[in-house]
Amino acid sequence: MAEVLLEHNDSVAVITINDPDRRNALTIDLSQQLHDKVKEAEQNANALIITGAPPAFCAGADLTQLGNSKDEGLRNIYRGFLAVANATIPTIAAVNGAAVGAGLNLALAADVRVAGPKARFDARFLQLGIHPGGGMTWMLQKITNVQTATAMTLFGQILDADQAVEKGLAYAKAEDPLAVAKELAKAAAEAPGALVRTIKATMRATDAMHDHAEAVETELRPQVASIDTPEFAARLAEMKARISGR
Repeated sequence: MAEVLLEHNDSVAVITINDPDRRNALTIDLSQQLHDKVKEAEQNANALIITGAPPAFCAGADLTQLGNSKDEGLRNIYRGFLAVANATIPTIAAVNGAAVGAGLNLALAADVRVAGPKARFDARFLQLGIHPGGGMTWMLQKITNVQTATAMTLFGQILDADQAVEKGLAYAKAEDPLAVAKELAKAAAEAPGALVRTIKATMRATDAMHDHAEAVETELRPQVASIDTPEFAARLAEMKARISGR
């Protein structure tokens, strides 16, 4: 049965789109499930990993389901990857295979991408005679650069794992991208949950700023608040004990 699976490992949540026979293509139902699982993960986890059941990451969207209102149908397809894009906890896409069309959107929606040896990043919209959607052009240009985004979107260029790392689309290439994603997630998983969420929110705010002084002021208040927490006091005492014990 096509479904979206959610697994918790301590404070790391792993969401798997599980429809391997259809290469995890997003239907309206799967997109709603993905949305719901992201919201559930946010309640209990400090970090979220998104992946697909082999052999693909996500082979796009099933556009035969749009119904009478194409506007509404498309928004329903977007719902899942937009939940990832708007998640309050840090997100990692473990891209184990092809990420095509809406599947590329899903990968782009994550904060960090780890590419497996079979990863392929393929916009595909132009070749299908359809305009990109879901903010793909904005995400791709923001994460890579105008030339790479243009080559992928208008010239049909597909990036493999090595090329994705070279162009800044992926953070790293790994033989086992899920294992590496879990290792990456450990720091967030072991940190105070409120602090993780506040830092992510601050990074989103400062990303849109052009002035260093504004960023300094934006970070000051939450930094002061974090210094007053018992978690900081305990970690500082632990660090001092380790140093004095050397």
